[in-house]
Amino acid sequence: MESPELSFTLVYVVFALCFVFTPNEFRSAGLTVQNLFSSWLGSEDVAFIHYHVRRTSVTLLLHSALPIGYYLGMTIAVPEKNLGNIHQLSSSWKTFVLLSVCLHLASWTLVFYWSCHQWRNHPISLGLRAHTQPPFLSWGSVASSINTEFRRIDKFATGAPGARVIVTDNWVLKVTTYHVYMALQNDCHVTVTESRQHQLSPDSLSPAQILTMRVSSINPAIRPFDIRLNSTEYADLRDKLRAPIRNSADVVIHQTISELFLDTFRAQVALNQPYGLPTGQEVELCIGCMQVPANTKLLRLCDNESDCQPCFCRPMWCLSCLGRWFASRQDQQRPETWLSSTVPCPTCRARFCILDVCVVH
Repeated sequence: MESPELSFTLVYVVFALCFVFTPNEFRSAGLTVQNLFSSWLGSEDVAFIHYHVRRTSVTLLLHSALPIGYYLGMTIAVPEKNLGNIHQLSSSWKTFVLLSVCLHLASWTLVFYWSCHQWRNHPISLGLRAHTQPPFLSWGSVASSINTEFRRIDKFATGAPGARVIVTDNWVLKVTTYHVYMALQNDCHVTVTESRQHQLSPDSLSPAQILTMRVSSINPAIRPFDIRLNSTEYADLRDKLRAPIRNSADVVIHQTISELFLDTFRAQVALNQPYGLPTGQEVELCIGCMQVPANTKLLRLCDNESDCQPCFCRPMWCLSCLGRWFASRQDQQRPETWLSSTVPCPTCRARFCILDVCVVH
């Protein structure tokens, strides 16, 4: 029969590892720093920088308290050892308690130093100060820029809470357990350094390709950092990222069937008859992404009169959004039929095929 001491040790080690690395089960149960201290941390959407300054500080304090928690839990789980009496502890337990207390006190000292002068000494604040150059006159204006752009719905965000990648209009951010790395898009370049193939993916039955990308800034005060993402998200990252992307390792990036189809869709539409915009008609933003002007018009140009119908909508969609709509309406198990299929217009439901898509000139 296992001893209570060994049983508690195994349970506590598993709990500590799960609390630090936070699997999905712990997040679902609310056993995360973000959930336990949500009232003090505030809202990430309202004040991104302020939120993560507090989150990283609380995380450091809680993680440094885990050894003390083990000792206190052991005094309750194994009362016959009389561990609550400090004077009767063995030398090994006294050393463990001393190191645990010193570690926790050192963490409190460090967090107190960070919090001085409105968190001016925090590593995130130091990273903000490294960007205090035109057009940013102070580290507060840098924080304000990041906070404002994070609130926008068009940002790119992926990854687990402990290793999130966020790309806004002007910033590349990596959120980790103890820090937030940041680089200004105009000052950085991105290099694909590694690719790893994982046969099992939690989100699908197909293998997953994980790309490692190094973000380097021309600002000498900004240290390079690595970001990781699934290759299926590479196209979305590339669309949002203005910084150049290089492939130093000659990595072959696997695209999804939808992304491969989108390349073919663009190539075919380029061969179709263009649409001349009537004089005086203005082009509005695409209602799908609200990022680029609507540059497509549906005209029945094919010979398929039985399936295709005339569309009287004005240009409302960009080529990428219309291509993604076209792919989303297809039978995902039969990609060989996509090019010859018809789909309804996303606005008026008139059916069209790929030959009816015209680029606005």
